[in-house]
Amino acid sequence: MATMARANSGPAYPERFYAAASYAGFDGSPNSNTKDIASRFSNDVALILYALYQQATVGPCTVPKPSSWSPVEHSKWKSWQQLGNMVSIEAMRLFVKILEEEEPGWYSRASNSVSEPVIDVQMNHNSNVEPIIENRNSFAETKIISAENGGLMETQDKDVVSEGLGSIVVYDKWISPPVIGQRPKARYQHGAAVVQDKMYIYGGNHNGRYLNDLHVLDLRSWTWSKVEAKVVPKSVESPSLVNIAPCAGHSLIPWENKLLSIAGHTKVPSETIQGKAFDLQTGTWSVLNTYGKAPVSRAGQSVTLVGTTLVIFGGQDAKRTLFNDLHILNLETMTWNEIDAVGAPPSPRADHAAAIHAERYLLVFGGGSHATCFNDLHVFDLQAMEWSRPTQQGEIPTPRAGHASVTVGENWFIVGGGDNKSGKCLALKSNRRLNMFLDFPGYT
Repeated sequence: MATMARANSGPAYPERFYAAASYAGFDGSPNSNTKDIASRFSNDVALILYALYQQATVGPCTVPKPSSWSPVEHSKWKSWQQLGNMVSIEAMRLFVKILEEEEPGWYSRASNSVSEPVIDVQMNHNSNVEPIIENRNSFAETKIISAENGGLMETQDKDVVSEGLGSIVVYDKWISPPVIGQRPKARYQHGAAVVQDKMYIYGGNHNGRYLNDLHVLDLRSWTWSKVEAKVVPKSVESPSLVNIAPCAGHSLIPWENKLLSIAGHTKVPSETIQGKAFDLQTGTWSVLNTYGKAPVSRAGQSVTLVGTTLVIFGGQDAKRTLFNDLHILNLETMTWNEIDAVGAPPSPRADHAAAIHAERYLLVFGGGSHATCFNDLHVFDLQAMEWSRPTQQGEIPTPRAGHASVTVGENWFIVGGGDNKSGKCLALKSNRRLNMFLDFPGYT
């Protein structure tokens, strides 16, 4: 049934973006995107607004990484660099969308409360909002529909689909993209990492057999292909090739122009964690030569990139001994350090999820031991070197291990895993604001 409603209209793009940028404090001057913006928004929001503003006005990040270590400058560069080749109009729309989520009435305040023109919109309550197609990309058209009495009647918002995902449109549901090419054989306990518009998977376990193959999925064309990797000699003096042993339960981390494979089980176990690197430009594998006391060999650990360091937590060795220790690998010096933490750490576990928040707090959720799975949340302060356990709010995800997770802005998404009881795969999505986890003294 069609009804007449009124939709709040505003300037079209790019004018709407520039109005939003000016309102947020980005006036185009060199210092307009630092203190003022950071004081108005949370750290995460300020960073993504900065990155989107740069992407929209300058384009993809081509400036070199800051040479001197400054957490603020490094975070700004990293946020911008991670946007890859996102087109300008998409960055503009995401900027406005985030601002509207943070300050819903920004445009009326920016316009000094001048009433916006009202247009009649014919709408059907059972219909979906149609996407806007620009340069073969799908974007959300958010319509705030108000009833005749001025009250809010309905808000419909379609998820933004990035440039790399072609014309696929998402409405909060799982989809199966039309993948073509040579698919990898079925596996689990493999490593996966996304670099720009490609997803790489390496190794894993196939029917009890460890693998060492490397495959790539082009996220623009949805095409799988196998990477015919090469290996480099140990040294000029010793021209024999390095041994890239098949492995499973490792972690695959993008770093500069490389993929780092850290830890994991192999057919012939080593005493300490082993690392190797795949150079994306030369297509070659090499062994990471590290210094200091390396952690005990393990799999099912979490490896989290924080600045120029990797933070390794937990896992279990080939004898099924579980760990809850913390280690850091400095990627600039390739030196290992064990963290002497205070506070009560998580119990020993493997196959948990970990994420970094505000370049300072390491979050650890779930995982399993030999007898049970967990749904506890722990936070490690990388500055104070202290563990704590915040109070979780809302609908807490059920206990699980082997789940996947990813942070998007201030949201941490948890999906899948098993509970070690029914053996089922749990396809739940946990959408939690990280501020809810961290909004208490010491974590603001």
